[in-house]
Amino acid sequence: MSDDHISYERRGRLGLVRLERPEALNALTMPMIAGIERLVRAAEADPEVFAICITGAGRGFCAGLDMSVLADHAAGRAPEARERSPREAMMFSFLAEVTKPVIAAVNGVGAGGGFILAMMCDLRFWSEEASLITVFSRRGLIAEHGASWVLPRLVGLSRALDLLWSSRKVEAAEAYRIGLADRVVPGADLIAAVEVYVADMAATVSPKAVAVMKAQVLGAVAQTFDEAAAVTAPVMAQALAHPDAAEGAASFVQRRPPAFAPWPEP
Repeated sequence: MSDDHISYERRGRLGLVRLERPEALNALTMPMIAGIERLVRAAEADPEVFAICITGAGRGFCAGLDMSVLADHAAGRAPEARERSPREAMMFSFLAEVTKPVIAAVNGVGAGGGFILAMMCDLRFWSEEASLITVFSRRGLIAEHGASWVLPRLVGLSRALDLLWSSRKVEAAEAYRIGLADRVVPGADLIAAVEVYVADMAATVSPKAVAVMKAQVLGAVAQTFDEAAAVTAPVMAQALAHPDAAEGAASFVQRRPPAFAPWPEP
């Protein structure tokens, strides 16, 4: 574990990032926020890592910003940050740029920035005991850090308004029903479920294809069908010319597991 209360380990083809402030329900400090990006970027650059998982230690996933950070902001004592674009200022927005799958393993309670962290990941595996709340309206705040754009695309417009307006707790069963959770498993099986999912993909699919698909899907959200088609055509031509396409066909014909190129490519 590093001084920023974040740990990292590689479990097979999975890079596991864990928030390590269980006594504070993994509330975020500024070093922790920076540490998450640092470790995720390092895992992205490791060709042995197929996917990345972010989870919390103890009974909390992430309680959002630590109260000391909020107090500093409220009192005008927050340290000056480098100049950033509006997109960069959105907490955890960098996860959309990561070319590997990023999975939130929501192991317990989460709120505010913890809700944003889970929302910004590509997939969300929940423990049966987990719960999240947006909390912003109870602090006199707005739909922060991209929530007004991402959340309706996950759960629909009216459900997003409900969760943002009411700041009520969403438990695992409801989260799965409305599309905020992609899997719900017993808490003791949570990380193992992510490992099995990632191991199966790593053994059967092209990591480059997964990277391109992520960019396609996230880009197409803001495109018309014709715009998406125009973007897809040259990308498809590149995919057909890549060795992974030949390997995919050969492995099928020869009835053997594929041996796709690593990602990032050397």
